[in-house]
Amino acid sequence: MGGLTVAAALRRTIPAENLLYLGDVARLPYGTKAPQTIIQYVLRAADFFSRKNIKMMVLACNTASAHAADTLAQHYPDMLVLGVIDSGAEQAARLSIGGRIVVAATEGTCRSGAFDHAILGRRPECRVTPVPCPLFVALVEEGLVEGPIAEAMIRQYLADSFSGPQAADCLVLGCTHFPLLAPTLRKVLGEQLTLVDCAQAVAEKAATMLKDADMLAQGGEGGIRLYTTDAPKRFSTSAGQFFPALGAQPDVELIDL
Repeated sequence: MGGLTVAAALRRTIPAENLLYLGDVARLPYGTKAPQTIIQYVLRAADFFSRKNIKMMVLACNTASAHAADTLAQHYPDMLVLGVIDSGAEQAARLSIGGRIVVAATEGTCRSGAFDHAILGRRPECRVTPVPCPLFVALVEEGLVEGPIAEAMIRQYLADSFSGPQAADCLVLGCTHFPLLAPTLRKVLGEQLTLVDCAQAVAEKAATMLKDADMLAQGGEGGIRLYTTDAPKRFSTSAGQFFPALGAQPDVELIDL
């Protein structure tokens, strides 16, 4: 479900493009898996898409981006490959006033150090603190993005980082599920908080890459095709919330990777 935040941002930003979206429900969550396992999952999905004449592949998952983006680019040198980490890191380095940045992410993304490396490479004086927030994924998947449970989990994971004289001033939503928690994050941590939504950042980067490659579709509105590896009815309900034009229960094709 998390990657739907990226798909929705892509639709807003490059509306003429045709989108093919795969929700790998059968293998979630990626955030607790070993790097080599994640790479295998990504390559299987890439093989499926490579047979559909695509021009760009977006890894709409921070954990997959951290561990598999380079391998994917090597396997498909003629395809544009874009992960979500670099775009979010670039925006965090630019927007943080004091350079005190917290990255809320899955365990796998935090362990990879990918955000730390990407942010410090752009702004070496920053203090980057990765904070694993594994239960945030479950909250979003279950629709518990507001209310006392969500607020308690936010306090448990992040309150200490945003209080006191050395409080952080910027929070990177380092998992594509987490933008759905943004209103509650602001409620708990303060309205002045700078939030970096990697979904919108990567959509803007995708538009730039396609334009620079003279591959950006112009005019009209592209279509959307949805695929999942499990639970198509439940996934259809989630997708309908992000793409209301498709109806409450859009068509979803069940595939086996």
